Amino acid sequence: MATGDVALGNPEPSTGTNSDLSGRKPVINDFSIQVATVNGSGSQSANSILLRSIFGMGIPVSGKNLFPSNIAGLPTWYTIRASKNGYVARKKDIDIVVAMNAETAKDDILSLPTGGVAVYEASFALEQYRSDVTCYPVPFDKLTAAVCPEARLRKLVKNMIYVGVVAKIIGLDMKAVEKALRKQFAKKQKAADLNWAAVEAGYNYASETFTKQDPFVLEPMHATDGKIIIDGNAACALGALFAGVTVVTWYPITPSSSVVESLIDLLKKYRIEPDGKASFAVVQAEDELAAVGMVLGAGWAGARSMTATSGPGISLMAEFAGLGYWAELPGVIFDIQRVGPSTGLPTRTAQADLLSIAYLSHGDTKHVMLLPGSVKECYEFSAAAFDLTERLQTPVFVVSDLDLGMNNWMSEPFEYPTKPLDRGKVLTAEDLTRLGGFARYKDVDGDAIPYRTLPGTDHPQAAYFTRGSGHNEKALYTEKPDDYQNMMERLDRKFETARTLVPAPVVVANGTSKIGILAFGTSDFAITESRDQLKNEYQFDTDYLRIRAFPFSKEVQDFVASHERVYVVEQNRDAQLLSLLKLDLPAGETLKLRSIRHYNGLPIDARSVTDELVLQEGI
Repeated sequence: MATGDVALGNPEPSTGTNSDLSGRKPVINDFSIQVATVNGSGSQSANSILLRSIFGMGIPVSGKNLFPSNIAGLPTWYTIRASKNGYVARKKDIDIVVAMNAETAKDDILSLPTGGVAVYEASFALEQYRSDVTCYPVPFDKLTAAVCPEARLRKLVKNMIYVGVVAKIIGLDMKAVEKALRKQFAKKQKAADLNWAAVEAGYNYASETFTKQDPFVLEPMHATDGKIIIDGNAACALGALFAGVTVVTWYPITPSSSVVESLIDLLKKYRIEPDGKASFAVVQAEDELAAVGMVLGAGWAGARSMTATSGPGISLMAEFAGLGYWAELPGVIFDIQRVGPSTGLPTRTAQADLLSIAYLSHGDTKHVMLLPGSVKECYEFSAAAFDLTERLQTPVFVVSDLDLGMNNWMSEPFEYPTKPLDRGKVLTAEDLTRLGGFARYKDVDGDAIPYRTLPGTDHPQAAYFTRGSGHNEKALYTEKPDDYQNMMERLDRKFETARTLVPAPVVVANGTSKIGILAFGTSDFAITESRDQLKNEYQFDTDYLRIRAFPFSKEVQDFVASHERVYVVEQNRDAQLLSLLKLDLPAGETLKLRSIRHYNGLPIDARSVTDELVLQEGI
């Protein structure tokens, strides 16, 4: 019987001679594709070409890589979502599976909803497991051998066969595919030609063998005109470059390593002086504690400095984070969150470091966090963090996550910075002569931010002691209770000043709903789609506020006060954002807060948010 007959409910295996769509309504530019392969099989290039080809047709698209924490051999999945409405959150259901891994192939096809599509190695005979999906069996090894004489390259080239097969099935423009492929292999002409031959082989096989039976198709749009594709970690690196970073220290850890790796490439390209000398320093430290210590030392010396890490590294940085807060030293720390505790799931995503960062260190400590919700904000907040850390004279954390950091996202182009760098309250020798000296930790302006000098300032009154022990306004050692209490109260007032300087939240409100939603970071993608689902399916309106920084600005309190119930959506088990809100809001307002949590390591999806809110609201 034909493949199409299998899709329509007949149990006979496929032979690849299908009938027509049998009246099924086309699903245009609104479906997801999941490619299941083996880690280390070289599928990254093929998946990137699929993503960029859809983007090249003007269709909004996003891609997510789900990979194991070992080097090679275990299953990996890459999901591409095309959405004419611009939705980029993970879609709960997969529509098309490309099953290339024998170990997971059965589970992959069983995971499809009724009406889904399976493309797979013909020898897997997956059609025996499902009679309610469209099956496209392909002899990948045979097709690969025909286009690739060298056996050692076939494992890599085989991935390009499925690019061609999928292109034919969903109507992907082959001109867009070739453009994406040749860009991928721009410096390797022979590799480009070989891989393009494989794509054509897959396309031709599908053309000659299959009659399209599934409803999923692509049609050209113009929704990506002028847009770019970039991952969040690369965007952070670009922001740091434009912010004038000169000292970068790090200890490699997934998923943050590519922040520094991308930055190293940028620094080598743009920060080499005419005489060939580098105007920057990149140091791989022995551990994360040493890395952040170097950052704070460089910040004390006047350099714009940074490090990048993830949850385990944040834990190790606690002691120096406290020193930075108490001694008032600038430095930027990028935390690309992953699943914990301990080693946890290092290649899965979460939003579970909020509480640990907010109060990192012993004693009474509060840290500033910037919470980007897009790759554009990764770029913007990265640059802003360097201004903030020097303005506030305290460590500033840019808190992203694996989903945002390591996956490719569509974005508006980044704006070239035009504002001068804000170095904060730094006194020069001329300032000291005019003022007659200064007290390092004195609140002069009423904003609780003191003045500082940089080492080497040529003035007899420029020097002061920087210490982690007790000190007074003049930076002199003391253990007097009043001096300690005065210092702590000023630091608390400085944190209040930070509320006015951090990025304000984004408020999306229709002005009539009694129900609000609060979220931050990558949860935004699911919330945006979920609000549309609630409105379209249940005629239920919600207002929405996306938090972009801690400490919370006044708008957060106003938003909660103006609603009867507020759902706090986050990607952790312990409702960490809700906990911070409870500590910050008036006691009466905290009773309005409800929790929606997602913490299985996968990026949050809109349907899960919708279903949980509907359940709690009793709609």
